[in-house]
Amino acid sequence: MATPQEKLADSLEALKALQDRGVVAIRTADLSRTHRERLVKNGFLKDVMKGWYIPASPNEDRGETTAWYASFWRFCAAYLNARFGDDWCIGPEQSLSLHAGNLTVPPQLLVRAPKGSNKPTALLHGTSIFDMRATMPGAGDIMTMDGLRVYTPAAALAHISAGYFVQQATDARTALASFTDASDILAQLLEGGHSVIAGRLAGAFRNIGRDRIADDIIGAMNAAGYKVRETDPFENRFDIALPRREISPHAGRIRLMWQTMREAVIDNFPPVPGLPNDIDAYLKRVDDAYVADAYHSLSIEGYRVSPALIERVRSGGWNPDAEKEDCDHRDAMAARGYYQAFEQVKNSIRAILNHENPSAVADRDHGSWYRELFAPSVAAGLVKASDLAGYRSGNVYIRRSMHVPPPPAAVRDAMPVFFEMLEGEDNPAVRIVLGHFIFVYIHPYMDGNGRMGRFLMNVMLASAGYPWTVVPVEQRDAYMDTLEQASAAQNIVPFARFVGDLVADRLAGAPVAGVPSG
Repeated sequence: MATPQEKLADSLEALKALQDRGVVAIRTADLSRTHRERLVKNGFLKDVMKGWYIPASPNEDRGETTAWYASFWRFCAAYLNARFGDDWCIGPEQSLSLHAGNLTVPPQLLVRAPKGSNKPTALLHGTSIFDMRATMPGAGDIMTMDGLRVYTPAAALAHISAGYFVQQATDARTALASFTDASDILAQLLEGGHSVIAGRLAGAFRNIGRDRIADDIIGAMNAAGYKVRETDPFENRFDIALPRREISPHAGRIRLMWQTMREAVIDNFPPVPGLPNDIDAYLKRVDDAYVADAYHSLSIEGYRVSPALIERVRSGGWNPDAEKEDCDHRDAMAARGYYQAFEQVKNSIRAILNHENPSAVADRDHGSWYRELFAPSVAAGLVKASDLAGYRSGNVYIRRSMHVPPPPAAVRDAMPVFFEMLEGEDNPAVRIVLGHFIFVYIHPYMDGNGRMGRFLMNVMLASAGYPWTVVPVEQRDAYMDTLEQASAAQNIVPFARFVGDLVADRLAGAPVAGVPSG
């Protein structure tokens, strides 16, 4: 007779077979009742709605959202295909946001379907799908994007509301910047005689500096006999030179987010103290902050490290085999990696204090910080050596965040633009706050992004003479919440204030941060 463990193993094999086929949205019919009930009981399946499940981890805390946010888009595609076949598509606003590289999970996904019910279908964690009974756009106006049926970019622009340009300004500008000429848009406008929309889109293109497209829209509509009055639907205009065509929407988002957020950062950050005269004294103060910095930064990421372990790592009294007796091997390797990376970061700071360009130094050196951060874990066999090759080659999800980082190919487009914006920025506060935030927004590595973001923040702090600043683990929830507001709601003010307040306290003489005794 099979033991409970053997029965669970059989059920897990059945679940693995589905996952190997790429199935994320699991229907009742996909598993036998016995397997299904056993997997739910043991926490390997989570109910989304009646008859639908997603894979989960039994180690997740109650109310944990990560598995759901990571599954959201693929689940919705599978559910909508099962319910409506090919007769559905996501609404124009959400379609345009997806084209603009915004993969944030929305509270409610609006879907058009001729057989829609005109009511919401509740999903997990306060999310829902609203399937609106509505006619479908023409076949040529729909495309499939990662399994989702969406409006094409031109069709979406022709059907979004005027309010979208205010409520989702970054998405709108990112989408507009992807057009090199007016052809596809004019096909939409001329077919329907949309003179009001034509005036709005002409004004929108002129707002981002695409005067030729704006003029072509006005000229073509006038030639066809339509009277067009140009209006700018955006609330403001940014003085930013966008490339004629951005290499990807994700790269365009980085440029636009930077420009949109920078003034709010400047308004919420303490004045610049200026570079120190004594470089060695500044680096001595950085060294003095090491124990507190390592303890708090590693603790924020969930490692269990003690100040004693951190001191042993620094003093050379660290023995990887002996450490196994006092703490988890993974934690010991993380502590050693943090020390090695910290030393590399100090070398970068010295170069900056000797008047090298801080952004160029960060661009040049951040790969070595990352390699040192994980070198001990690679040596111990805890991390694959290939993970040190560079930016991630797989998708990654942030725990409890509605923000979905860009896919691997987009990372390679976004990171050069990120460092371009960092190097072109003349305000230190902007380099500090947006350097940290946009780095973790892109999430270029499979692991270590938070630690890397805080290293980058402190390198940029040093470039203006601010003291090394620690994010205390006791303020982890506030820290993560402000990052979430910046990522999911595009509101940088809380994060700028959070970092600015920590730095202001250090300027006023507050200690780095407390650590437990022992």
